[in-house]
Amino acid sequence: VQLQASGGGLVQPGGSLRLSCAASGIIFSNHAIDWYRQAPGKQPELVAFVTSRGRTEYVDSAKGRFTISRDNAKNTVYLQMNSLKPEDTAVYYCHLVANSTPYWGQGTLVTVSS
Repeated sequence: VQLQASGGGLVQPGGSLRLSCAASGIIFSNHAIDWYRQAPGKQPELVAFVTSRGRTEYVDSAKGRFTISRDNAKNTVYLQMNSLKPEDTAVYYCHLVANSTPYWGQGTLVTVSS
């Protein structure tokens, strides 16, 4: 199983980014998948997840600003992030569990700064 995350970068406060995570080696549609982030000096935080049936949940700080979605035909999950704030600065990781084994993408850095 491989997860390839992309889409991070430098953005000004109030801006938007869309992260992507492409999965291979699994039947993607059978699995929930989520995005974590880790800010400097902080513990990893679950940002959002989407179940195999498309149900979504978000951390309170992301509600109303972030949208997680999946395209099973492309084996890809997205995280659309709007109204970004400096406190959203972190490395973002996609993650799923398959056959009781956790898999992580390599992380993509999001920096929100003027």
